[in-house]
Amino acid sequence: MAGVLDPQLKRALAERVRYYNELGIYDFYRREPAEACLSAMQDAVIQPEEREEMTPRAKTATVVPETDRLEVANARAESAVTDPTQALRLIREDIGDCTRCRLSKQGRKQIVFGVGNPKAELMFIGEAPGADEDQQGEPFVGRAGQLLNNMIKAMGLRREDVYIANIIKCRPPGNRTPERDECETCSPFLMRQIAAIKPKAIVALGAVASKTLLAINAPMSEFRGRWFDFRGTKLAVTYHPAFLLRDPRQKKETWKDLQMVMKELGLAIPAKGVE
Repeated sequence: MAGVLDPQLKRALAERVRYYNELGIYDFYRREPAEACLSAMQDAVIQPEEREEMTPRAKTATVVPETDRLEVANARAESAVTDPTQALRLIREDIGDCTRCRLSKQGRKQIVFGVGNPKAELMFIGEAPGADEDQQGEPFVGRAGQLLNNMIKAMGLRREDVYIANIIKCRPPGNRTPERDECETCSPFLMRQIAAIKPKAIVALGAVASKTLLAINAPMSEFRGRWFDFRGTKLAVTYHPAFLLRDPRQKKETWKDLQMVMKELGLAIPAKGVE
């Protein structure tokens, strides 16, 4: 008979399994004796740095106690529906009033889930909500959001045509950079959003989004100007609008990145760029 798991460990195990599922890993094997199984999973939970060594195509197997299989199945309830609007609603319900990481106790007002067209061909992914986003419950509504709107308009699109989300869904205190474990805890929900929307292209805004999605620790200069294969979807990288507010000179470079995306989506490229 399987032993009774501590609730906190059970949640950590379920999050780890969800993470593997988002990488496309669904085969799990039980290791005997049970003590060895629990020890192995505890090591996996407390050593998240090993995740950086994995790629989305990695082939591996891990151990899952029987007690967690139902929780993992419930977490992927949206897989049974074909309507992306309904799928996104199920994902939001699964998040609930999230307390899975420390940000829930560090002053965040609400979850900032995502906004836009559930059937969008283009998806923008940023870093984390700021003060305005935390107040309104919608990503990119402050000054950086206004610039992102201009970027979208320059592409010949409307904000309502695309889908916008962030790596994490709670505002870090003082708008600090999200910690690695916070990204790892929250990003599986983003992966499920991407799977539900099925965009033709993704634009990662800034270093945090790029490094988290691609699991590559590299400077922006190595990310930009090329396409990455992200689970069968093309992903491009450009500067975060907040960075462009600090250094407007990079708007020309950003426009080059957006033109690459427009060409991929078959959009007409106007002469006028991002203002």
